[in-house]
Amino acid sequence: MSASGEYGLIETMHPTGGVSTRPPWVRAPEPMILGNGAAVRLRAIRPDDAPRLLALCDRLSPRTVYQRFFTTRRLRPADANVLANVDYDERMAIVANVDDGHDSALIGVARYAPSDDGTTEVALVVADAWQGLGLGSLLLEALLRAGGERGIHEFSADVLAENRQALRLLGRHTTITARRLEHGVVHLLFGRLSAVETATARAS
Repeated sequence: MSASGEYGLIETMHPTGGVSTRPPWVRAPEPMILGNGAAVRLRAIRPDDAPRLLALCDRLSPRTVYQRFFTTRRLRPADANVLANVDYDERMAIVANVDDGHDSALIGVARYAPSDDGTTEVALVVADAWQGLGLGSLLLEALLRAGGERGIHEFSADVLAENRQALRLLGRHTTITARRLEHGVVHLLFGRLSAVETATARAS
């Protein structure tokens, strides 16, 4: 799932010096249990996460890199520095790491950012060893909730038509309002599910 090739964590200050507005789940994140029994925490990205973004990208398989970013090129340090600095408003990123009592390696990232077509585009990636355990669902729900709290209610994503896992994820956890297939890429417009619908999607 791609958002202009970007990656889609607790900080207290807006990068330009203003205090950021943070929802309760970012201020005091609670561990969440995945399908393998591992506890993970979600938090807003921080500028010092740049090296962790590089490390995560280096651990991704070529297939995962291509499916998410439509390129096999790995992140460069300059790219990671840009992606680790967001305004926590129009540009937001949520990361996941294992709840082991340390500031451990990142295992997933979700982000949104303005796109060239005027929509708010979503990107999400989960490390290969942590796919299929429910982490993508948690990251997506947290990201859309953060967007809603900032007045963003419509999102977009470009997904390779062959990426059935990402298409199923969006189909189950969002309300899709438009879909277009061009040159093997599915362009989707969608909104966040209601609380009841989200609970139903988690249980299914």
